Amino acid sequence: MSAHIIDGKAIADALREQIGRAVATLPGQPTLAVVLVGEDPASQVYVRNKVRQTEAAGMRSLHHHLAADTSQAELEGLIGTLNADPEVDGILLQLPLPAGLDADGAIERIDPAKDVDGLTEASAGRLALGKPGLRPCTPHGCVLLAKSVLGDDLSGKHVVVIGRSILVGKPAALLFLAENCTVTISHSRTADIARVCREADILVPAVGRAEMVKGDWVKPGAVVIDVGINRVDTADGKGRLVGDVAYAEVAEVASAITPVPGGVGPMTIACLLRNTVLAACARRGWDTPDL
Repeated sequence: MSAHIIDGKAIADALREQIGRAVATLPGQPTLAVVLVGEDPASQVYVRNKVRQTEAAGMRSLHHHLAADTSQAELEGLIGTLNADPEVDGILLQLPLPAGLDADGAIERIDPAKDVDGLTEASAGRLALGKPGLRPCTPHGCVLLAKSVLGDDLSGKHVVVIGRSILVGKPAALLFLAENCTVTISHSRTADIARVCREADILVPAVGRAEMVKGDWVKPGAVVIDVGINRVDTADGKGRLVGDVAYAEVAEVASAITPVPGGVGPMTIACLLRNTVLAACARRGWDTPDL
């Protein structure tokens, strides 16, 4: 078997085009404010992509770049200002923050109505309770990628999520549960984790361990949504990016698989833009488009 490659970039492009069409019908322009602290090169690339794609979708982007020695009070003060600005619909705090800053404390300062990353305790609580709200972008992207090959109805599928982080593992499990899936969360203390993974119709590795999942961990015909992104050394010294699955051997067993890069990553930004539109409509009383 040679797995179908799930093209996250193409699926994200289509979602962004749909978002752009929706934005064009709105009575105003949704606004996303991005806060970057410090000079982390990867974060700067991510922020540039977010700003570019926000504007390409017809939305307004505000970019706040703070110095690495910014204090917690200054950071939280900026977030408070953005909360109070009626023209700002979404606030994204780019992570990780420089050493010495409390990311959890800063995130909790974000108005849940503007929490387009879905990371505040209020957003997490609404997800856990099954109430409407802004959902975490990467986990939501995983659900959309699974639907791209299995169809909109995932009822009855057994999903195994590897990892229990609050950023991906736990919210992914809850989102698949909301799709009427049977969900298992496996982690470092799971007994015989390979056996557990082999039971999955949809396998979602999200632990950040390069090529941990081998071909014999995967049930023939399963769909694999690889959230991991890890840099490994190469002979030329340049390194390369790999996921949490051993791609070549897993692709011989699975029916469909996301590549790394080019799988889950592009969906994260597309889902962020979707959340910005939803937040703007909810805040401003606009009719919500079907996204």
